[in-house]
Amino acid sequence: MATASVLGVFAHVDTTLEAIRKLRDKGFSELTVYTPVPVEEIEEEIEKVRPLSKVRLFTLVGGLTGTATGFFLTIWSSLKWELVTGGKAPVSFPPFVIIAFELTILFGGLATLVAVLLLGRLPKLKPSETYDPRFTVDRFGVAVACPAETADQVRSLLTAAGAEEVRR
Repeated sequence: MATASVLGVFAHVDTTLEAIRKLRDKGFSELTVYTPVPVEEIEEEIEKVRPLSKVRLFTLVGGLTGTATGFFLTIWSSLKWELVTGGKAPVSFPPFVIIAFELTILFGGLATLVAVLLLGRLPKLKPSETYDPRFTVDRFGVAVACPAETADQVRSLLTAAGAEEVRR
């Protein structure tokens, strides 16, 4: 099934919000919204149907890997060289918790960075085909990815919502 991208250019926040709501009511959920400044109302409208980010899973796995690595590294080195410190047994957990904590933070942070780069598809070397330089100055844009047979319906919805320009 062929997909089409329909772009509506808006001058005002209220017309942009109206277009987003109309599109959601008609079942169009693959929207990309461009704004020159952050607008809380648009963000709230978009967040209503956005799935939870997978970045948190990467962070959790990285953190747990860091904890396991921290304990493994300290226990292994303690058993390998049999260093008795302060009359304690070679494997005594309280001092190992510090290393495990530090590696938890390190691995969790690195996993988060990797997730942001992978899931955000960064770096983006070429702009989106629906991007317009006016969106960084004074215009708002709503791009809809839809099946080719519904492109005319999307075009009429965007025009009815008050789009200054609608293009494919």
